[in-house]
Amino acid sequence: MNRKSRYRRGYPVAVLVGFEDGHAVLWQIFSRVVKQALRLELEGKRTDEKALYNFHESVVDAIKPVLKEGVRSIVVAAPVRTTYAKDFMEHVRKHHRYLIQSKSANRANFAELVGSADDLIKVAELVKTKEFTNLIAETTSEEADQVVNRLEKHLYDNNSVVLYSLKEIEDIVYSREKDSEFETEYLLLTDKYLADSKQKNRIHRLLQISQNKGVKTRIVDAETPAGNRISQFGGIVFFSTSTMQQAD
Repeated sequence: MNRKSRYRRGYPVAVLVGFEDGHAVLWQIFSRVVKQALRLELEGKRTDEKALYNFHESVVDAIKPVLKEGVRSIVVAAPVRTTYAKDFMEHVRKHHRYLIQSKSANRANFAELVGSADDLIKVAELVKTKEFTNLIAETTSEEADQVVNRLEKHLYDNNSVVLYSLKEIEDIVYSREKDSEFETEYLLLTDKYLADSKQKNRIHRLLQISQNKGVKTRIVDAETPAGNRISQFGGIVFFSTSTMQQAD
């Protein structure tokens, strides 16, 4: 039962951070559902620079684990006539510039949105808006392009492993230790590959185990340039770099 409910949430798409006057709420955006992940309190007043700094740092710290899982699309929302989202983005630009630098391996794609994301009802309305769907499409497309660009480099790197057979991918993922010799690993597949597959349970199991073992998994829109490139591999591709090979 739990396994089926987990599959119904779909695949991770983005993180929504809703700022309010005295707190922030982090939401995980999946392809089918939205789930609250965390609520962070502002310990003090916004006029207190130290309190606001610590608050913004706590939000960045909460986002980092999601980035490590491979989700790099972050939507920052705040109610109309407030500067909460802009204040946070200024903090990121000033203290965590690596998160927005185009050549950084840890780069995230941030987008700002006007609207309250304080509770599930408000978030449900927000994610239905055209502005939100457009932002998600734009940021996730940029994210996919970055990952595929990394894939292109791996294709010509003798220290890399690139696989596009489902059986071979399963073999390497299932035999992998969580802290293995691989420095970076990605499992990419298109939404069309997943939708058309007659072995959905098998693929969902691969996705879940990949995530459990620290492999960054991404489902990419098949109609995007990144999706078209992955389709050329049959709709699914795995790539990694071995730190042991790099050290040799």
